[in-house]
Amino acid sequence: MGISGFKPSFLVGIEAVRQAHGSLLAVLAGRRLTGFALVRFVEDENWFADCPVVLDFDGVQVEVCHSQLDLLSIGWDTIDTAATITGWEWFELTPQWSHSDERLEPFVGQELCEVALLEWRPADHDLATGTVAVEFVFAGDCLRIVNGLDENRIEVGTAQPDYVRHRLDR
Repeated sequence: MGISGFKPSFLVGIEAVRQAHGSLLAVLAGRRLTGFALVRFVEDENWFADCPVVLDFDGVQVEVCHSQLDLLSIGWDTIDTAATITGWEWFELTPQWSHSDERLEPFVGQELCEVALLEWRPADHDLATGTVAVEFVFAGDCLRIVNGLDENRIEVGTAQPDYVRHRLDR
């Protein structure tokens, strides 16, 4: 993707994600969200949801990226959001890091209360069954980065009832 430092390590399923990242996510509780970055196209300012969502919690950077129907990569302090995204000369749009997003901006400065993993388990099996989302719980609201079926999707508010919530312990 031409993103400096981005080396995704994709996992499948709740247990794999919890084992690899659960304790690291849990210790973020108590930190403030101090910034974020998304990739947007210069020409139309549209979010390119295939690229990672980068959240900064008082200097600890979490990089969340969904791919395909069930893959989730969580990275830690590897992406340089100040670096130019390269290798897109063939494409008609130019990607660049953006620190603007109406869904994320209200959370900046807020203290994180808890992080949970959410597993999609609807009553009727669908293509997304078993996908894992990362939920960041703040005092007044929740922010989730979920699998949008081969890309990231950002959700705010109460999670859909088809998610099974897995609390993370420190």
